[in-house]
Amino acid sequence: MSSSRPDGGDEPLSSPRSSPPSKIDTSTRPRPRPKLVSFGRDSLTGGRPDAEGRPHVEFIHQDSPTIIPRMSSEVDPLLKEALSPDDDDDDWMGEHQIEETKSSWFLFLLTFGGLGLQIGWSVETSNGSPYLLSLGLSKSMLALVWIAGPLSGVLVQPYVGLKSDNCRMRWGKRRPFIVGGAAATIVSLMVLSWAKEIIGGFLGVFGADPESSFVKTSIMLFAVLFVYVLDFAINVIQAGVRAYIVDVAPTHQQESANAWLMRSAGIGNILGYLAGYVKLPEYLPWLGDTQFKVLCAIASFVMALTVGISCSTCAERDPQFDTAPAEQKDGVVAFFRGLARSVKKLPPQIKKVCAVQFFAWIGWFPFLFYITTYVGEIFADPIFEKDPHLPDSKIDQVLEDGTRIGTRALLIFAITTFFSSVILPFVIPPTFQAPEPDRPMTPATPMTPATPHSMGGSGYFALSHTPKGNPKSVMEKISKSLEMLQIKSLTLRRAWFISHILFAVLMVLTFFVHSTWGATVLVGAIGIPWCVTNWAPFAIISSEISKRDAIRRGIIKPRDREAQLIAEGEDDGSGADSAGVVLGIHNVAIAAPQVIATLVSAIMFKLLQKPRGTAGDTSVAWVLRFGGLCALVAAWLTLQVNEEKEEEETEDPFFRRRRMS
Repeated sequence: MSSSRPDGGDEPLSSPRSSPPSKIDTSTRPRPRPKLVSFGRDSLTGGRPDAEGRPHVEFIHQDSPTIIPRMSSEVDPLLKEALSPDDDDDDWMGEHQIEETKSSWFLFLLTFGGLGLQIGWSVETSNGSPYLLSLGLSKSMLALVWIAGPLSGVLVQPYVGLKSDNCRMRWGKRRPFIVGGAAATIVSLMVLSWAKEIIGGFLGVFGADPESSFVKTSIMLFAVLFVYVLDFAINVIQAGVRAYIVDVAPTHQQESANAWLMRSAGIGNILGYLAGYVKLPEYLPWLGDTQFKVLCAIASFVMALTVGISCSTCAERDPQFDTAPAEQKDGVVAFFRGLARSVKKLPPQIKKVCAVQFFAWIGWFPFLFYITTYVGEIFADPIFEKDPHLPDSKIDQVLEDGTRIGTRALLIFAITTFFSSVILPFVIPPTFQAPEPDRPMTPATPMTPATPHSMGGSGYFALSHTPKGNPKSVMEKISKSLEMLQIKSLTLRRAWFISHILFAVLMVLTFFVHSTWGATVLVGAIGIPWCVTNWAPFAIISSEISKRDAIRRGIIKPRDREAQLIAEGEDDGSGADSAGVVLGIHNVAIAAPQVIATLVSAIMFKLLQKPRGTAGDTSVAWVLRFGGLCALVAAWLTLQVNEEKEEEETEDPFFRRRRMS
């Protein structure tokens, strides 16, 4: 049976089942593309309705200070399907912009504050103990004073990180905390160095005798108080500087930026140790009459200069255009509860790095605490063996000379660390490469042994483009020559793994070192794994944070299920992967092991230590060997840390097939 046409003809009407509909010609009509990017935002009134009941919304145009597109919180499922990561690159509606590659000069200025920060640390660590002892503090009380370091690291950095993440000042999230921490550090250094004059003069107004026990005790308590204030202030700067780098440097330059921070810190270390050798009051008497006063004045000036230059030349993104922070309950208990929730929600990659750091720093703290004593005892052993009945005054002189030899070894250690920070970034290929201007978000070629630069690529950025022909400009020639230094199979994670093994091997060599020069060479060689320890984990974490932020902001296209969830704000780590919070938790993983290292060291000293002035005391060496054992555990855990190329290879085959087609 057939139906008649409306015009009365005999030709039957076409049925959808009987014949397919004719195709619509779309060759001249562009394909409609849904937009998920919103340029409207709630105004400063918080989106409250106006007098007529309409919601108050402010729209951002191209002349606005900062345009930060954001994904709509309510997206139609069809739109989500249209923008799923298995679509072609042309279907992706991101920001269509390239993360600008910063110059080396910019990265140097960005990390320049690390130089002043490190000088402040070196002044406190190298001269703080002698200064406090000169005020009359006992050695047993001195150990309680230096617990301020790990305590401030556990408490201050997570708190500062959380507050800076939620900061919405026009000047930026991190710079207010960096400047405030620098100001507090400068005040603390100057007050600490002049504590005797400040308290003595103040109590002298009321007729107190400067030589009385009350005045001396007051001076010691005042100095100890400002040691804690100084440690807390320095941790504020450190938390701010690390997060500052993550926020400002592009994802593909996070490793390079952290390498520049290592170089700045290395210069600060060297300058700090060299200054300790010079009798500064003879050359700069107007800064103070003691070595510690002059050092604190110099450190304060350098910190103000470096932090001022860094913060004034490297601008942050205006956080006023970011989404409003989640409401936080006030109080210490609420803070620790929130911190515990953030730890549980940490991205898996960052959790693995923190686990490595926990065991690695159990091994590093004995070295940092006791390596000077180790070198000094090697120097003193032949003298004590030759004359085992030296008077106490002679023993003190021998140990003081040994401490000087140990300080010389630390200077070699600092120099080795600095040169390693200069050379290693050129030897280890970068994990991320800068995107090509013409195809900013082209994925990397699948990782195979035959793929050029396969060990240095990334699943999120195109591999570096090698220009054809001979390089013409000077910069191209320099870049070409530096590429020849790269070991293509050496990734940052593998370098980190090797550094743990190297540190463990060097600790085993303490069985065979019996001369001061041998010990000095040993300490200098440890500068290589120390450089990697202060570079690799921070670079891995910074890259992960920056990558996730770029995906969330639409700069990087999602290419697997996890990345798609990040882009939609539905991942498990949402809200717990901000730079401040993550770096604060990471610092807890570094500072907390100090307590374990201290307890284990105390037990080993109790069992192995010989009387003062006795030859053959190997207790410090055994503590260092315990640290090497912990480094082996850290090396095994490092193998669990993912690499970008591994994430690319293990992602969903469906997504990979669509990209390769």
